Amino acid sequence: MRKGIHPEYGPVVFRDRAANHTFLTRSTLSAVPTGKTIEWEDGQTYPVVDVEISNVSHPFYTGTARVLDTAGRVERFERRYGKPGGAPGGKRGGA
Repeated sequence: MRKGIHPEYGPVVFRDRAANHTFLTRSTLSAVPTGKTIEWEDGQTYPVVDVEISNVSHPFYTGTARVLDTAGRVERFERRYGKPGGAPGGKRGGA
């Protein structure tokens, strides 16, 4: 690695404000001076980065995600406007 071109890589606490959840990891964001710090469970002080969403509050991970019925939407569109490549002459509608 070349010296002097890479950001510092160190411990950072990420805090999900919506779910009141924090976790300690390593990141290059520790080099960004935010001025915010937090005292962790081990008694040391680390820089903190506030995030809007994490695995604790994201709908995909919490099981509250909605699945869209795309097949039903396609069928409804075809019923309403006719299938593409249907009968010529401007006739609209199904079958």
